[in-house]
Amino acid sequence: MCTLDVIQVVEHTPASNQKLTASQQIVAAGGPAANAAATFTHLGGAARLLTTIGSHPLGLAVSADLNRLGVTMSDLAADSVEPPAVSSILVTASSGDRAVVSTNATGYRLAPPDDLDALVAACDIVEFDGHHMELAQAAARAARAAGRRTVFDGGSWKAGTQNLLPLIDVAVCSDDFHPPGANTPADTLRFLHEHGVVWSAVSRGAQPIMWAGPDSSGTVDVPAVRVADTLGAGDILHGALTHRLALQGRLTSQGFAEALRGAAAVASRACASFGTRAWMRGG
Repeated sequence: MCTLDVIQVVEHTPASNQKLTASQQIVAAGGPAANAAATFTHLGGAARLLTTIGSHPLGLAVSADLNRLGVTMSDLAADSVEPPAVSSILVTASSGDRAVVSTNATGYRLAPPDDLDALVAACDIVEFDGHHMELAQAAARAARAAGRRTVFDGGSWKAGTQNLLPLIDVAVCSDDFHPPGANTPADTLRFLHEHGVVWSAVSRGAQPIMWAGPDSSGTVDVPAVRVADTLGAGDILHGALTHRLALQGRLTSQGFAEALRGAAAVASRACASFGTRAWMRGG
């Protein structure tokens, strides 16, 4: 998914019929896969984003931002004149917590492109955010056929997720990802294992990340920082994790835990500044 994010810092979220003046504002490309691709590229990789942006003026702003960051795009709705999905985001100054309103991928149906197999085969690793499920499942099947590692960002449970999981090698889900019958992170890890995911983890904000592999499990501490903004932290975590996993051969428990630890450090650093881009200026 790719969105246009309008991010504003406020002292508190507004009450009913209340107007507020924001102290800061950022307009940037957003969405889980887009932010992950931007992170992957910033860390030295070459990312290609399969998504929908279109030719609406707001879509052109999204494309310009991603181009500036070095992300290559395959816009599967390039001729669309409809505006892209817009996320309205309020960040509370005192805590860094965010409130988000977005249409997400609702109303968009992306058919797999004719050259999907070639696009996937040209990559070392393929990451999914759970949106545009028809495209995701087709890309995951192509990745399996080409022997490419697959990574899943489970932000929340969505229709069709159960059909994607058997094609996933690594799944890292948020604490808000609740598969059927799963009420705790341990339940989620067990569900993922039962549905064919070999390596899995659940991120829980500032709390340690819980992970499980084929023959071991554990936790990874998240570095403590003074939080300015939690927006996109999970997306950045996934971009950094995917970059580290792309450099690994056969995964081991130690290697997976170290990849999670390094990705958590990047995501924590991002939380110390406002927006999803400022952390990149620090290296």
